[in-house]
Amino acid sequence: MRNILDLVQATAHQAPDSHAVVFGDIRLRYQELVERACALGDAIASLGIAPGARIGIFLDKRIETVVSLLGIAAAGCVFVPINPLLKPQQVAHILHDCGATCLITSATRARLLAENGPLALTHTILTEAHDGTAPTYDGTARVQRWSECFARDAVDTQRKASDVPTSGIDTDLAAILYTSGSTGRPKGVMLSHRNLLEGAWSVAHYLNHTCADRILAVLPLSFDAGLSQLTSAWASGATAVLVNYLGPQDVIEACARERITAITGVPPLWMQLAHARWPDAACATLRYFANTGGRMPRAVLQRLRVLFPQAKPYLMYGLTEAFRSTYLEPAEVDHRPDSIGKAVPNARILVVRPDGSRCAPEEPGELVHVGACVTMGYWGDAARTSERYRPSPEQKPGGAAPDTAVWSGDLVRRDVHGFLYFIARNDAQIKSSGYRISPEEVEEIIHESGLVSEVAAVGVPDDALGETITLVVVPAVTPFLAQTLLSWCKQRLPSYMVPHRIIVRTDIPHNANGKFDRVALRDALVSASNSQARSI
Repeated sequence: MRNILDLVQATAHQAPDSHAVVFGDIRLRYQELVERACALGDAIASLGIAPGARIGIFLDKRIETVVSLLGIAAAGCVFVPINPLLKPQQVAHILHDCGATCLITSATRARLLAENGPLALTHTILTEAHDGTAPTYDGTARVQRWSECFARDAVDTQRKASDVPTSGIDTDLAAILYTSGSTGRPKGVMLSHRNLLEGAWSVAHYLNHTCADRILAVLPLSFDAGLSQLTSAWASGATAVLVNYLGPQDVIEACARERITAITGVPPLWMQLAHARWPDAACATLRYFANTGGRMPRAVLQRLRVLFPQAKPYLMYGLTEAFRSTYLEPAEVDHRPDSIGKAVPNARILVVRPDGSRCAPEEPGELVHVGACVTMGYWGDAARTSERYRPSPEQKPGGAAPDTAVWSGDLVRRDVHGFLYFIARNDAQIKSSGYRISPEEVEEIIHESGLVSEVAAVGVPDDALGETITLVVVPAVTPFLAQTLLSWCKQRLPSYMVPHRIIVRTDIPHNANGKFDRVALRDALVSASNSQARSI
């Protein structure tokens, strides 16, 4: 296989009438999904959009979103899924950064983006409103209606595998997933078709997916783990069921209605689900539940195991730069519930010292991922790529060049039995609600308010969210009202990036290099029992 669409095409050949994706009352069979993807690919090509062009997708989870992912791949272009929770200025940054020429979105979202300022797009494809009325949009890009992409292809219902661009190979760029780093704005991780395919097969293998599985796609498709919900389902001919999460009841109702067998979530989601009331019909068919995006508290894990006694728990660790790195076998959970397990299939995980030499058992070191899921680097950022993507410390025989590895920056240890344990992150990322958040991105928005002269965003441990964002600020105005700053944040940041606490100080500690001493700040916030902070 050389294109992610081949994954769907393979099942379409074997079981064309099996359901590939479900959203509400809409059920799309594998063959239908291939046909729609190829039709969209043809439409994209007819617009004059060349292979390799980046196309943004700014939609919530729906059938059009899934068709867009595969249709862009069918055209030989690069899909850029954008988290639907992002604010217009954040979306604009992503589109500008990757040089997107086309955006697939709804009329409502397009209008909001246009109000934020012009975008350097040549085409916009707008989905219809739910009542079927034609969308209107006053942007500058050429506008195409979603239905127009399929109208000319309505008579051709027998799309073939040869419709995938014949010049493509599996190392071609397939997708860019944007993730926040420890400095600056979100960076785009480049994934090849091989990365997507290998990731799908690896995850489907260790989770034992079969064509009988009905996998709940509840995580955002802009996440590597969220995208994997789709690809790992298709790798085994299973059905992916789309859910836009607003509350626990959305998941519970979907599980009962669709007889869900598999759910992957992040710790805050599991915390909510663990305290919800589950009727027998909603959990009777669940075969496994899996956690990623942070450590699941033991109490939550135990509660879930009581709720779903027949379901196997999978505890996982992953990097966007390498898709998925480790998992803990369900049989080991009782013995070592704090472990992140061992390497996923077709990956090798090393624990190394700063000089690249192997750590001894129980010795802390940096986690280094080697294998087929190591991605292509950061879009347009050679400096960051060279920092994170470096030659593997392993020596290859015959003088062969070493593989490129992802040096995670995460501190781990390996016990004498080979099981890995996460210790800490070496960078300054804040990990909250399953998201990796750049403190500098938050700080940039705060500075735009004009209310502060200095600001540091710090992650503070939290049992429910992993970490919460605390702002330490030096006011630039008198009087300074924390509520005013909080309102500014809520208008310009997605909910998961809004600070939970604001602390006012006369200065912020710096280290020897003149940078904010985030470690000292974090330690002080954690240990202080009687702070003079102003909290809201």
